[in-house]
Amino acid sequence: MRVYISADIEGVAGVVSPAQCQAGHAEYEKARVLMTHEVNAVVEGLLEGGAAEILVNDSHGPMTNLLPDLLHPAADLVLGKPKPMNMACGLDAGFDLFCMIGHHSRASGGGVLSHTTNGFAFHEIRINGVPSGEPAIYGAYAAELGVPVGLISGDDRTQSENRSLFPQAQFAVVKHAIGERAARQLSVARARALLRESARVAASRGDYAAPPVPQGPFRAEFVVSRAVLADQFEVLPPAIRVDPMTVAFDCATMAEVIGWMTALSAMSFAVR
Repeated sequence: MRVYISADIEGVAGVVSPAQCQAGHAEYEKARVLMTHEVNAVVEGLLEGGAAEILVNDSHGPMTNLLPDLLHPAADLVLGKPKPMNMACGLDAGFDLFCMIGHHSRASGGGVLSHTTNGFAFHEIRINGVPSGEPAIYGAYAAELGVPVGLISGDDRTQSENRSLFPQAQFAVVKHAIGERAARQLSVARARALLRESARVAASRGDYAAPPVPQGPFRAEFVVSRAVLADQFEVLPPAIRVDPMTVAFDCATMAEVIGWMTALSAMSFAVR
């Protein structure tokens, strides 16, 4: 069994503030250790469940957060950016399971540190009119490849937002949102134990149905946090200016949606 892990940081137990997610802050150095050990707990569970190959993609910010010297030796690691397919770099149809660890609820979703891809740029991202977060978007891309989602971890809002989208998946809720920057969390030890067991159950199942393939075309609407961003994005020839705060792109596949989302996120740095 080949298993792919997309690892984020906002959904990790013990992480509740932006400073913990940004390099250069003292609290960030502690948070990246917590992130690495949560991934390790998942790797251990996957191995117990029968995984033979595990690829971990660092999917947060600069994508150099996981500590290679602390990462479980059974896992390979994708570090750095830019890279193709961003939070799903290296995922292909040969994988048997897709896991999203340390993830979070969508922009305006009300969870801990909620956002979609870029909290500065995007107030909301809608796919065919439906507000969508990173698990929904990348899980749909995995479905295009025929890879089922096996495990998602994060806060309770992440679970409630995505459970109906991925009915076969295990959900590991390691904290409950009190607000955007506050949570009641499991102890670190209990969170890791939950992740390990959830991963073991996910990997040991032998009855995953092929996920339904999302049917395009897709209209990806990017509602920005300030109008100057829409002005910036509108210069792209395929862009459709929907209103002063919204730019849309018509896409044939979810892979194209991710491509435009990643490109717009990168472009937003020009007007910070």
